[in-house]
Amino acid sequence: MEQKNSLILFQGEKIRRLWHNKSWYYSIVDIIAILTEQEDYQKARKYWNKLSQRLREEGSEVVTNCHRLKLPAMDGKLRETDCANTKSLFRIIQSIPSKKAESLKLWLAKVGYERVQEIENPELAQKRMKEIYRAKGYSDDWIEKRVRGIVIRDELTDEWDKRGVKTQKEYAILTSEISQATFGMTPSEYKEFKGLKRENLRDHMNDLELIFSMLGEKVSTEITRNKNTQGFDENKDAAKEGGEVAGNARKDAEKRIGNSITSNENYLSKPEKKKKLQERKTYK
Repeated sequence: MEQKNSLILFQGEKIRRLWHNKSWYYSIVDIIAILTEQEDYQKARKYWNKLSQRLREEGSEVVTNCHRLKLPAMDGKLRETDCANTKSLFRIIQSIPSKKAESLKLWLAKVGYERVQEIENPELAQKRMKEIYRAKGYSDDWIEKRVRGIVIRDELTDEWDKRGVKTQKEYAILTSEISQATFGMTPSEYKEFKGLKRENLRDHMNDLELIFSMLGEKVSTEITRNKNTQGFDENKDAAKEGGEVAGNARKDAEKRIGNSITSNENYLSKPEKKKKLQERKTYK
């Protein structure tokens, strides 16, 4: 799973979650905000503080079983957030009077079961991912590239993990090295270039941008393996080399095509599929 974390929607509301210790852990504050229909997260946090205190006084172990895990905050930075797995969340939900409680419990059970299925059969994860992208208005050929890119990305991060890269900050630096060398921009600069904020950058890349992203990361993986890199510094050098290969290929392609590969376009207002159809009509 890309970056081992993701957002998921319940009745249109975003819930942050993280795959941790072979289980999904969900942001408790996000759940409480939905159940109490609070748009103000500060109020949801205060609610959780009072509720957790009450549960402790009752002798419940549910608070003890919660973990503080790093999830993306409103400002995009990773911050420690109280999280709970499905079992603990059921107990928390039962303590909150809400008309959404039962439907949320059913939804959590379904989401958890689907993840178990995906572990047993990884093809199911790809199938569900493709369905989500189709529903968002992406074309099948773009989806195939996006899914393939995720596989290549996971392959690279697995190599980093085996070779001593551990912290989120180190992963971010290595990713920035590849992006800088490939496109001349770090991921944060690229997002700003495209007018994005919290959105996933690669969900707003066109075909060629995805292809060169894959090239940079795939070559980085091969260099990492062939040189048997160990530790952060050696992996950083390999990441830069892999990005440079993709960057040189991008520059050569731009000369031959006559256009820039990097684009400031995004799919915020118009789905990728519609944009692609319009482009084809223009070329005709």
